[in-house]
Amino acid sequence: MRENNVFILVDGSSYLYRAFHALPELTTRDGLQTGAIKGVSNMLRKLVDEYQPSLMAVVFDAKGKTFRDDLYPKYKANRPPMPDDMREQIEPLHDLVRAMGLPLLSIPGVEADDVIGTLAVEAAKAGQNVLISTGDKDMAQLVDDNVTLINTMSGTLMDPDGVVEKFGVRADQIIDYLALVGDTADNIPGVHKCGPKTAAKWLGEFDTMQGVIDNADSIKGKIGEYLREAIEHLPLSYELATIKLDVELDSAFDELAITEPAEDDLIELLTRLEFKTWLREVCGDDSAITASRASSDSAVTTPEAPGNTNYETVLTGTQLQAWIEKLEAAGEFAFDTETTDLDYMKAEVVGLSFACTPGEAAYVPVAHSYDGAPGQLGRDYVLNRLRPLLESDSVKKIGQNLKYDYSVLLNHGVEMRGISHDTLLESFVLDSTAGRHDMDSLAKRHLDVETVHFEDIAGKGKNQLTFDQIEIEKASHYAAEDADITLQLHSAIWPKLNQIESLTNLYQSVELPLVDVLSRIERNGVKIDPDMLFAQSHEIAERLGELERDAFDEAGEEFNLGSPKQIQEIFFEKNENGPGPQCKAIGC
Repeated sequence: MRENNVFILVDGSSYLYRAFHALPELTTRDGLQTGAIKGVSNMLRKLVDEYQPSLMAVVFDAKGKTFRDDLYPKYKANRPPMPDDMREQIEPLHDLVRAMGLPLLSIPGVEADDVIGTLAVEAAKAGQNVLISTGDKDMAQLVDDNVTLINTMSGTLMDPDGVVEKFGVRADQIIDYLALVGDTADNIPGVHKCGPKTAAKWLGEFDTMQGVIDNADSIKGKIGEYLREAIEHLPLSYELATIKLDVELDSAFDELAITEPAEDDLIELLTRLEFKTWLREVCGDDSAITASRASSDSAVTTPEAPGNTNYETVLTGTQLQAWIEKLEAAGEFAFDTETTDLDYMKAEVVGLSFACTPGEAAYVPVAHSYDGAPGQLGRDYVLNRLRPLLESDSVKKIGQNLKYDYSVLLNHGVEMRGISHDTLLESFVLDSTAGRHDMDSLAKRHLDVETVHFEDIAGKGKNQLTFDQIEIEKASHYAAEDADITLQLHSAIWPKLNQIESLTNLYQSVELPLVDVLSRIERNGVKIDPDMLFAQSHEIAERLGELERDAFDEAGEEFNLGSPKQIQEIFFEKNENGPGPQCKAIGC
């Protein structure tokens, strides 16, 4: 959990637009559009859970015109009207934010940016750390040592260095930059044909927009002409791009405290919006769900859990911290990843599962992206929290085919250490010919347990879902069971293997150490000597030619050594006494 000494400002309007256009359509049985509400509320819950702030405000644009429309009647004239499907989601979203106990602001005559800018500057002057959650590039002008931007949809943070890295200019130059480049979405006129690189170059040389204007005659070529033509309207562009920092507000920043959710209002809203998972969290069961969509809509059913199990779905930072402490205390645990692809070179983590006691396990979803997916802890956040545990040599890990998990984690910059056991390798070394060594087969053979198969939750054939498309309620049991069964398999197989010294040495001295070695080889390739390889290939080809000629001599004719039918004719039809001298050439 991060320290709560941070004041969070959320650009609600920015996220409403982004969620509406980026996420799939989601409706209730009564036809109410809820996709954007779902996206924004999930983002808000994630922010609150990760940062645990005491001060926060969610800011939306108010209805009607703003002072910028008075400055420039064509401001935002190119924007199409708000879609009706988006407009109908505004009021229930506002109601939901308030029911969550989050302060909501919407001030007529100004934009959400101006309200956020006023509060951010006020808080920063008081020495308060400020985190602005937005996807709007204009907000970069507010960044300083106390103010940071976070794009919650992508998980990226932007501090003063991040502004320079992204835009090529300092935060205090962003207004100049925006005025020069212009903004087609807001219909702010800039310099014709002046792109981000050109603006950054000019500001790097002349520091400010006024400096660029003062040196306009020194800028050659067509772009210089365009600059000189734009000089008259650039001051207006600068004013339109400037976030207002003195909006009159009824509340000071330190009065915008998060309160306890209004539970009755929250339950009523979640029921109407059919946010089943969230409602279940609030109520503890399904009793309050009176308008949920029929579960029969899905062709995939959730299988019954075998035996007595206690599997937990981790959706909050508090739960995650409790499991981290539990795993550290255990000193050894079973671990598994759920991913987007069987090819670990392309796979990304969708969730992680753990078990340190038989029958108990947890699943941490981080990237399920189906319609209506509940709020999840971000993948980067979870992996960063787990990194010390996963990269610890002293805390041991047990897995099933850990080479795959090891490789997938490397895709995210995490190098797993402390690998102690791999049940696939244990089984193979103990008895390589006993049958298949996948987890489902091993569970049946060693534990007499019929596990949940992937097809049980994902379906089959061309309509099979990828793991990020599977509902978390179904995915959680499957994933947690993977970790639990792996732990139990190790307890069943290792005592048998450990009784055979030669096999134990093979397992511990050769097989386990090769897990990370083979992963690196497969990821990076192997350096070869092409000249030596060509020479060896030539020698082998010559030797194969000699053996082929010997076989033809023995058979008395040429035939295709790769054809079972022709070999059958040589052995049995052209030699009435069955296999004879002809077989010697090929080792019969």
